[in-house]
Amino acid sequence: MGYRFDPPDQGKHQNMPGDTKKNLLDGFATSYLELRRYLARRFGSRIEPEDVLQDTFLRLQNVPAEAEIKNTRSYLFRAAANQATDHIRARQAFDRRFDLSDGPEHADEAPSPEAVADYRQRLKMLERAVLDLPARQREVFLLHKIDGLSHAEIASELGITRSAVEKLVMKALAHLRDSLGDVTG
Repeated sequence: MGYRFDPPDQGKHQNMPGDTKKNLLDGFATSYLELRRYLARRFGSRIEPEDVLQDTFLRLQNVPAEAEIKNTRSYLFRAAANQATDHIRARQAFDRRFDLSDGPEHADEAPSPEAVADYRQRLKMLERAVLDLPARQREVFLLHKIDGLSHAEIASELGITRSAVEKLVMKALAHLRDSLGDVTG
């Protein structure tokens, strides 16, 4: 059952030529609470609306000032919904790859409670750092490091160059290194 949201057309959110980025950011600020409620109603507990809105704001920063957007309000709601969908997909992909339910099969192989707590804490930090990666970096990183695909296989699957794959992996690794700091030691 798909939920369709058509925000009311309000003249104050129509673009003037060359003011696209300013209109988007102003519209985002004035619609923040409404966007948050919309995301909470539409996606429920599957997302954290504040995280989605923060990522939406960062994406809006990259919209060119000269971009042509006919209805700023509709664009904002669509951008937020798309970002929420990306969050859900990333979470599902991560959950498929890092299933914590698999544990040792024999009691004498079980690590100490302290080691388990430390492992889970480190895994949560890694999970957050991976989820913080830009979508394309995260996708390439997981395909390479988790699924074991080579750079050439990833390039072929995603339709990008091998050089682009190498750069994305390097950027992802640098981000993870910076995010995790001394946690791995």
